Amino acid sequence: MSTAVLFDTPGPRARVRNHLLTVVSVVLVAAALYGVYRGFDAKGQWEGKIWEPFLQASTWQEFIIPGLIGTLKAAAAAAVLAMLFGAVFGLARLSDHAWIRVPAGLVVEVFRAIPLLLLIFFIFYLAPNVMGGGDYAFFAVVLGLTLYNGSVLAEVVRAGVLSVARGQSEAAYAIGMRKNQVMRMVLLPQAVTAMMPAIVSQLVVLLKDTALGYIIAYVDLLNTGFKILPAVFFGSLIPAAIVIGIIYVALNMSLSYLANLLERRTRRSRKLTTGPVEPPSAMAGAPAGGGGGGGVIID
Repeated sequence: MSTAVLFDTPGPRARVRNHLLTVVSVVLVAAALYGVYRGFDAKGQWEGKIWEPFLQASTWQEFIIPGLIGTLKAAAAAAVLAMLFGAVFGLARLSDHAWIRVPAGLVVEVFRAIPLLLLIFFIFYLAPNVMGGGDYAFFAVVLGLTLYNGSVLAEVVRAGVLSVARGQSEAAYAIGMRKNQVMRMVLLPQAVTAMMPAIVSQLVVLLKDTALGYIIAYVDLLNTGFKILPAVFFGSLIPAAIVIGIIYVALNMSLSYLANLLERRTRRSRKLTTGPVEPPSAMAGAPAGGGGGGGVIID
């Protein structure tokens, strides 16, 4: 049986054409990379002397590692707060009460619409008026990332819950569950798996957006590695950009790998625990008896 669903299986001529296009694309990409290499070589960017600082332990200890720690601190704090923000406001947007749903929707739409850089600037210059002291740059970066990415995650949560088949909640209500029990025990466990790819993508965006702290002199990887370090080692701007870029790629790939591992373990555990959910024994008004055949199928 053919597995092609969205397109017809290519014939001999189409396969030849596809292979030819692949070869042409590889050649063009290789030519572009060679052109970049030649351009850097003409400017002396591959000379050993401008790469030497990155072979010294002091360069990593004084510049790159402190900046990396700053980036990870801001990203970790903002990720936790953004997911909490997204969960609270995403579920609030699903409320049956307009006095909860409407303000939550307004907050989400406002912070999604404001450019993140403008939000960080605004918080940074407002911070001295609302804080007695502390690291204003860290506060501005974390709060800005939390409000912006949390608003995006709120929409992810809302869409994830709404994507669960309607029959799941109907079956839960039929056995006497209350709305908060349906949300907690039936909808959210299924929605989390569906939301995971979007959540991971947004967390990768959040990690990269910590680099916007550069503009308010937050001590992060971009600031120490791309601004301060080339000023100390003159001529190392391009090598610094390449090294910092590689570190960002490694961070994002590690985050994606961990998230995918978590998703696979979640799917596996759900398959092992799949079964009917019995109504709570203490639930008021729950129908008695039932013949033992009812239940909400979680998977």
